Amino acid sequence: MKSFVFTIAAASALAMPIAAFSQTDATATRAQVRAELQQLEQAGYDPAKGENPNYPADIQAAEARVSAANSTTGYGGTASVSSSSGSRATTHPASGDEMRQIYFGGQ
Repeated sequence: MKSFVFTIAAASALAMPIAAFSQTDATATRAQVRAELQQLEQAGYDPAKGENPNYPADIQAAEARVSAANSTTGYGGTASVSSSSGSRATTHPASGDEMRQIYFGGQ
């Protein structure tokens, strides 16, 4: 009986890494890559420049323009808001009436 328990434990321990590989294939298709390249070219990126010393800046600027164009009409995207990380929040202690509203349902 003891060896049966060890066999089950070993089999389940060996099966755990297999579950880690059961992810969906999220690679881009050829059509998706071509569509993205066309969008980048329309945004001003020229892949035919060859040895471009400004490569990272050029493609990042084109990607930013594509992202800005897609965020206004697409689903999701990034929000164009600012954050005040580190500024003090202006809070005040709750008054007696506010405490009654919190604890007694606004009575």
